[in-house]
Amino acid sequence: MNTVEPIRDRRKIETMKKLLKATSKRDYLLFVLGINTGLRISDLLKLKVEDVASGNGKRIKDCVYIREKKTDKPKKFGLNKSCQDAIREYLAESGLKPGQYLFKSRKGEHPIDRIQAYRVINNAARQVGLEDHIGTHTLRKTFGYHARKQGTSIELLQKVFNHSAPSITMRYIGITQDEIDEVYSFVNL
Repeated sequence: MNTVEPIRDRRKIETMKKLLKATSKRDYLLFVLGINTGLRISDLLKLKVEDVASGNGKRIKDCVYIREKKTDKPKKFGLNKSCQDAIREYLAESGLKPGQYLFKSRKGEHPIDRIQAYRVINNAARQVGLEDHIGTHTLRKTFGYHARKQGTSIELLQKVFNHSAPSITMRYIGITQDEIDEVYSFVNL
């Protein structure tokens, strides 16, 4: 099994968002929630309308409480403006009701599966010219990579991802030797 990479180029992220928004609001929401929350795909796919919105989808929540599928631990995470806007737009046109899965399959009342989520993400990545190994876990890694680039400490990301050591988190989000080498050029006393 190949290890997937985060999407490091913000321009590629924006291009993917535009592409997905133009083709499917559901797939756009999957991408936006994935890169802005760092949730595992198993937790994203089991989200229901009432998890992210109340009042028949009229009011988008500021934060969400779930029980992680992998760890069976409770998790609270915030929804930033990008997430809230994407949810609002999707719910306005989807016709989904409380009790239904947010990423409802077009073939029934269940959510799309991991394979379909992989296809959505991988196809969009290929269309914008990403050649890296891209998969569903790319969303989670992209969140971590950009959080780190914006100044979030490795220790805090370690807690967010529930990793046992900072070194695991660094490897996980794709901190490369080139980035480690840059530290030595920044410190010029």
